[in-house]
Amino acid sequence: MKIEGKSVFGGIAMGRLSIYKKNDSVVRRMKVADTAAEIERYEEASRKAKAQLAALYDKALKEVGETSAAIFEVHQMMLDDDDYQESITNMIQTQEVNAEYAVAVTGDNFSQMFAAMDDDYMKERAADVKDISNRVISVLQGASDAGFSSSEPVILVAEDLAPSETVQLDKSLLLSFVTRYGSTNSHTAILARTMNIPALIGVDYSEDIDGHYGIVDGFEGALYVDPDEETMEKYRKKQEEEQEKARLLQELKGMPNVTKDGREIKLYANIGGVGDVPSVLQNDAAGIGLFRSEFLYLESDTFPTEEDQFNAYRSVAQTMAGKKVIIRTLDIGADKQVDYFNLAQEENPAMGYRAIRICLEQPDIFKTQLRALYRASYFGNIAIMFPMIISVDEVKRIKEIVEEVKKELDGQGLAYGDVELGVMIETPAAVWMTEELAKEVDFFSIGTNDLTQYTLAIDRQNPRLDAFYDAHHPAVLRAIQMTVENGHKGGAWVGICGELGADTELTETFLRMGVDELSVSPSRILAVRAAIRACDLSK
Repeated sequence: MKIEGKSVFGGIAMGRLSIYKKNDSVVRRMKVADTAAEIERYEEASRKAKAQLAALYDKALKEVGETSAAIFEVHQMMLDDDDYQESITNMIQTQEVNAEYAVAVTGDNFSQMFAAMDDDYMKERAADVKDISNRVISVLQGASDAGFSSSEPVILVAEDLAPSETVQLDKSLLLSFVTRYGSTNSHTAILARTMNIPALIGVDYSEDIDGHYGIVDGFEGALYVDPDEETMEKYRKKQEEEQEKARLLQELKGMPNVTKDGREIKLYANIGGVGDVPSVLQNDAAGIGLFRSEFLYLESDTFPTEEDQFNAYRSVAQTMAGKKVIIRTLDIGADKQVDYFNLAQEENPAMGYRAIRICLEQPDIFKTQLRALYRASYFGNIAIMFPMIISVDEVKRIKEIVEEVKKELDGQGLAYGDVELGVMIETPAAVWMTEELAKEVDFFSIGTNDLTQYTLAIDRQNPRLDAFYDAHHPAVLRAIQMTVENGHKGGAWVGICGELGADTELTETFLRMGVDELSVSPSRILAVRAAIRACDLSK
């Protein structure tokens, strides 16, 4: 059976299909006759939930270290809290209600209570109590853990995947992404490019394909379920051809990123976290041009501490051994939502309360991150860039906060390095202000994903608009050209970190514009290097 879809990243994947299951539980109030039995049912579910949390702690301890794993210990302790337990059992006993309802109501009540407290630490527990309550409810309802469990690499099939879900996936067990919804510019698509695995969207699959054998054709945009032997053989040959192309690209490792006529350009990699660094080194990037720091927040159940962030940034800086590491400050909002930020629902979140706007409105969050970044800069070559900039005033306010942080560190005797500061050019307002902005910062990094969205007035998360989303639009290319010219005029170097940087159809165009740096998914480094080395700008 062949199911048509739309490709968001090319390649061939062959393997078992695994449907990603979400625990979207609905809790209803029900009257129970035997309250003692219902309390025992709750207590058994609580014990199972604690066992799950203990297993998660052990897994996190091995993969991300003790600091990040500690949250699972906190959750175990919260399940044992006397007030929490008494509220649930008392509600079951006096109101004669089912355990699911009692847990849900208690979870909501305690969450609201924590959120209303003045103490920041206690406020952060609001999201935690919701999380543990949802876990107990899932056990009570007999729901399997969300996500997928597999001992072999699989083709992951899902309705859609939010950033907060993708960060929890075991990347070593993914051959491909196939989703019913999503867009070519969704986070899932970007993750597929980072991981160098084929991905499809718009695939109208049925649940009964779970566990069947499948082939994903990321070039033609098709999913084959239970393919016949002729189709299997055809795709085995295509996969071998792709592997040979990849092998030939490996011969470019160690080669300079220089055109035939001698023009050199920096070629960096985009990453989402510490776990992506091996791929950066494996693909021979000269540095990291975009570290999406928000994934430290997406991976956590509460605000990551200064120490959590410092350890992550330091680890990357040390591993890169003096190569430049450009870290983007928190870019939460729009398609990247985190429960514990308690952000209000917005009709148009892409143009709403996000990124630098949150940081300037909530300077305590911002300063925690900046302190961690500056402390980590002592251990490597770290640069910092700020997203969603629209004015010079914003940059001046950022620099004031940076100076406050540096004074604090000086007062505590904490060392830090010489840090370059840059801004992302991803709004038309920033493009028009590039001449003035260049006088305030060391570099520009053009985020072509959002720049295209805002320039064309197209929601890049809306799949119905994919046909209208044209990153090659003359208006987008003119905005990039203007940014490069004004950046250089003001003394700032200019890079591109959006997906367009990996588009080899435009590599020569960007070189002729004078772009100084391209930052792409690690898997695209060698392909872009090949395109650079094929250019002759003297013609």
